[in-house]
Amino acid sequence: MLDIAQLRRDLPSVVARLERRRQPQPFLDVARFESLEAERKALQTRTEELQARRNALSRQIGQAKGRGEDTAALMAEVGGIGDAIKASAERLEAIQHELHGLLMGLPNLPQDSVPVGADESGNVEVRRWSPQGTEPAPLGFAPRDHVDLGAPLGLDFETGALLSGSRFSFLRGPAARLHRALAQFMLDLQTERHGYTECYTPYIVNREILEGTGQLPKFREDMFWVFRGSEGGTDAPATEQYLISTSEISLTNTVRERVLAETDLPIRLTAHSPCFRSEAGSGGRDIRGLIRQHQFDKVEMVQIVQPEHSDAALEAMVGHAEAVLQALELPYRVVLLCSGDMGFGSARTYDLEVWLPAQDTYREISSCSNCEAFQARRMQARYKTAQGRNEFVHTLNGSGLAVGRALVALLENHQQADGSIRIPAALRPYLGGRERLTA
Repeated sequence: MLDIAQLRRDLPSVVARLERRRQPQPFLDVARFESLEAERKALQTRTEELQARRNALSRQIGQAKGRGEDTAALMAEVGGIGDAIKASAERLEAIQHELHGLLMGLPNLPQDSVPVGADESGNVEVRRWSPQGTEPAPLGFAPRDHVDLGAPLGLDFETGALLSGSRFSFLRGPAARLHRALAQFMLDLQTERHGYTECYTPYIVNREILEGTGQLPKFREDMFWVFRGSEGGTDAPATEQYLISTSEISLTNTVRERVLAETDLPIRLTAHSPCFRSEAGSGGRDIRGLIRQHQFDKVEMVQIVQPEHSDAALEAMVGHAEAVLQALELPYRVVLLCSGDMGFGSARTYDLEVWLPAQDTYREISSCSNCEAFQARRMQARYKTAQGRNEFVHTLNGSGLAVGRALVALLENHQQADGSIRIPAALRPYLGGRERLTA
């Protein structure tokens, strides 16, 4: 959520920064905001005047009673003022509620250093890496895609579709073990080398938790949600809950409605969880295989830091995701997203895109974002400074990595001419020392 004081102080600047994001749909109804603000100010002024008048009348009533005078008229006026103050308070509450709704629908402001662009064509490549230098080495034979490579290893889309419909998968045997090995390797790297605390989180969360990290209310249709009925035969209403689309949601909200000590920061959390997303992109190549699924696994990284440290924390987090790709010997590139391609809550985002030989292109495998105080303001997550002030923390999140896409990249980049898969040295301890994976 944006700081409403910033909108009140410099609305044109906020609007200009919002306009750097995807157009043409406007994000803020400026006329409505200005109208509500004008009414709010008038109501507050009028309420203060009424309260001052009531206080003055109360003093007059006391003095009149002391003199034995009739106070009926004064008391009637006080009663009328009380009704007017109550009506003003009710209207003011309604205005504040509508202003809050406007703010909840506004995305974060891009940092000034973010390149301006309408879509992914405006993104800026920062660097490339591969085990051979910067460019992926050719395989020396026609590459097969992960669907064909994975089928003999137990990657089964037919069973997934039978059980749950399209864009679900079923893994058995070597494919399932490779998937588990990748997740365990990622967790160990992030905890042992980069200082994250491993967590295990709920996969179902309450509505206000998703509001805290920005998935609600704007992206409700992208979520899977459930309504849990009342327990014990009571007449209590059903509870609206949601399957998490990333463990960023549950990890970040661990600091909601808290005032942290400055010595508690930074906080680094990681978790391996399934992720559930009903929106799965457009058709074409995204439908084939594991690239876009309604359910997929991810190792997530979250950091909670002081505001002055968040930019450095973002660069470090990108490095933590890169470390996984380098250890798995997977070529990739780092891309700085432009203003029109960033997520709703982000002020600055880097994507890591891994090379997929069968598609002859790079595909996203991690996204690392600095949300600054946007989520903290929605969650009311603060820390106490050395000066004793309560300030909002900055929150960051990133994939370290998407497990299914890492499996795709490993199969395709380490495939051999005979269809076997070479296992990079860093992953071998998680697969019983195997150097190759075969059917």
